[in-house]
Amino acid sequence: MDNRQDTNVAFELALLIVLATLWGGSYTFIKLGVATIPPVTLIAARTTIAGLLLLVVMWARGIRIPRDVATWQRFAFQAVLNSVIPWTLIAWGERHVDAALATILNSAGPIFTFLLTAVVTRHEATTPRKLFGVVAGMAGILLIVGVDALHDIGSGLVAEAAIVAATICYACAAIFGRSFKGLDPLAPAAGSLLAGAAVLIPASLVLEAPWTLSPSLSSVLALLALAVFSTAAAFAIYFRLIQTLGSVGTTAQAYLRVPIGVAISVAFLEETLSQTAWIGLACVVLGVAAMTVPARRPAVAKPS
Repeated sequence: MDNRQDTNVAFELALLIVLATLWGGSYTFIKLGVATIPPVTLIAARTTIAGLLLLVVMWARGIRIPRDVATWQRFAFQAVLNSVIPWTLIAWGERHVDAALATILNSAGPIFTFLLTAVVTRHEATTPRKLFGVVAGMAGILLIVGVDALHDIGSGLVAEAAIVAATICYACAAIFGRSFKGLDPLAPAAGSLLAGAAVLIPASLVLEAPWTLSPSLSSVLALLALAVFSTAAAFAIYFRLIQTLGSVGTTAQAYLRVPIGVAISVAFLEETLSQTAWIGLACVVLGVAAMTVPARRPAVAKPS
């Protein structure tokens, strides 16, 4: 039984790393996308493509999407918290602040989730080990990105506030996502994306007149990668982990996004990695483990 439990935990943690990789790459895709595609239109296309793709996957697997009004109301609320507001704010914010600073601000999701869980919902135990994980993770982020990235705080205060607001939305979404327990993870993923698209498409048509745009090839390819990998695939994994690792554990992928994002930059953009970044990486891994790996219960001696 213990070996089976350890295997399950290892698999869920592997999925957490995959999710962090998919979402870690989203910052690069967004940066490339908003170069020639306005934020609302970019996110409207992102949610529409990803939602339809997941709908096709559900059809192929014989999974029916719920049709009752109550469930779709929850999908719509989840969409507002997890895509409509935060993705639009981040896309707009990345037009005005550096990606490194956006990453730092957006990686605070587990802190807000931890605080909301501890003060408001109290649905998960706020153990000292989780608190240690929050502190260690944030320390690692500062070491990885470098404290120099914080020197620009204030030059784009409104954009920075927008990204922080998006981070708080993510924290609320992670907690609300627990309400979909019992549904196949693809159902809330597809449902919330389609509900978000229903809001964003009209907003795009009114605010940005997308038919007048001439996006570059790099922006279009970035949009497709953002929709297929960083949204459709990532959302399917995300809603599964909400049910298995919990809301605090799942948002711990925000810490993993940073070292993975740095690794992508080193590999594809030929950026260098500082010595302190390796120390920061260790802090991040330690913090994630503290918040996600369940503590072993002491073995109970069997009567002879």
